[in-house]
Amino acid sequence: MTEQNETPPPEPRQAVEESAAEQLAELEDRWLRAVAELDNLRKRVARDMDRQRIDERTRVAAEWLPVVDNLELALKHADADADAVIEGVRAVRDQAVGVLARLGFPRRDDVGTRFDPARHEAVSTVAVPDADPGTVVEVVRPGYGEDGLQLRPASVVVSTKADE
Repeated sequence: MTEQNETPPPEPRQAVEESAAEQLAELEDRWLRAVAELDNLRKRVARDMDRQRIDERTRVAAEWLPVVDNLELALKHADADADAVIEGVRAVRDQAVGVLARLGFPRRDDVGTRFDPARHEAVSTVAVPDADPGTVVEVVRPGYGEDGLQLRPASVVVSTKADE
């Protein structure tokens, strides 16, 4: 009568070593493939980032081309009536401000707003009886951008408490 609970005889040492060597070779192959895939991914991401940078720079430069064209037109007419040249320069400035707005950096009109050190750079203070202390009363250099994305802060004059 044979026992059903018999355990098989232990594998010979050579078979165990061959099995371990096969597993090691398989793991090494998988590791080498993973390293190669990671390197390929790194190279692909670098190429994609370079392509995106070039595309974005091209888009931004293309936005500015009409501004440059209009500046050249203004220079051609520099001998004309001074008022016409001034009006042309204003139009080009407005066009440039529009380009900045389309790129995500709208010009801010901060006169009358509360001074915010995150959006403003105080260049001076002045006592203004009609304004609350800490109010922007003059913009020396406008700021561009919105709360999360600011190209530069506005340089402003801020009201202080008026002496009584």
